[in-house]
Amino acid sequence: MLSLDLMTDRDRKEAAAIDRRRRMEEARMKRIFDPKTRLFGIDYEALDKQIAEKKRNEDERKRIEQIMDQQMVKNDEIALAYERKEKQERAKLLQEINSFRKVYQRFEDRREFDINDPQGIKKDIPARIHDDDPRLGPSSAQKFEGEDLVSAQRLRIQREQIKSWLDQQMQEKEAAQKEQKAAEEAYKAAMVARDERALQLERMEMECRKRLYEANRKFNAALAAEKDFEKKVLMKQTTEDNFAEIYNTMTSDMMAENPEIAISNLGPGRKISSQYKGMSREEMEQIRHDQLAQIEEKKRQKAAEKRADREFDDYLNGTQKTIALMDLDLRRKEKERLRALAEDNLKMAEEQKLKTKYLEQVVYANRPTAAYFDQFNKSTR
Repeated sequence: MLSLDLMTDRDRKEAAAIDRRRRMEEARMKRIFDPKTRLFGIDYEALDKQIAEKKRNEDERKRIEQIMDQQMVKNDEIALAYERKEKQERAKLLQEINSFRKVYQRFEDRREFDINDPQGIKKDIPARIHDDDPRLGPSSAQKFEGEDLVSAQRLRIQREQIKSWLDQQMQEKEAAQKEQKAAEEAYKAAMVARDERALQLERMEMECRKRLYEANRKFNAALAAEKDFEKKVLMKQTTEDNFAEIYNTMTSDMMAENPEIAISNLGPGRKISSQYKGMSREEMEQIRHDQLAQIEEKKRQKAAEKRADREFDDYLNGTQKTIALMDLDLRRKEKERLRALAEDNLKMAEEQKLKTKYLEQVVYANRPTAAYFDQFNKSTR
């Protein structure tokens, strides 16, 4: 180990740099020579630690959030309880204030109630009740000499005036009643006239409907008679057509089975399928003759086929014998080839042994020892 007392600052820096490079090299060797890290390139242990740490942090965060949620719920419940209590206290205080006001602060107990009394004018005594009121003195300015000397005449005039007003009101009421009665009578007359007009229009409408129904009835009767006549004519014509069709069918060539009607104009031997009634005797004899000729031809064909089969079987037998001989020759040649191949393989094996012996004794005489291989993978560079 170097002595630090004899080292200069430059030597210390170089030693520190060498030591730093040595530590970096050791860390690099650990990373490179670790098969797991070299192949996958990931520190799974660190990742597992990070995942566990992250899970612990997540659990802690969830626990804190749960505690905070419970605390918030508890705070909300406390706040609601305080709010309900405050509302009750406020309602109770307002009730007490209203009770105190009703008992000790009534409106009529105020000092200025006589000024603000709504019934004050009704309760107040008039300044002058009559001329002999003892409250009226010289300074009251309510009683003067010669005042209201025509009160009786004024009252009489007032009574007459009131009577005239009442008479006038009665006359106006009677006139209004007469006008209302005349208007009601005019309205009733108008309603009667309207009802009579409506009845008249209804009678006219009924008369028109009767005439229309009668015209429709006559038209429908005429139309029904016309349809009955057409139906009878149609039935008569249909009956005549049916009889004519039956007669034509009975006298037709199809019912009479005339063979000449089945001959077609498209060529000789062509028949009309809808009119064909069967073959004649000559045609049946011709068909029988043709069938016998076909039977003879079939027999000749079978005999020729049997002869050809017999010849083919003979050819196959000769061919099989030839193939058997060729097969024997091929087997003999294959045995000879395998024997020659075995001899060649023996020669090649002997040559291979000689070559291997030469390589082991001459070419590969200087084999590398374990120390040769141990010198590798000592550094990352």
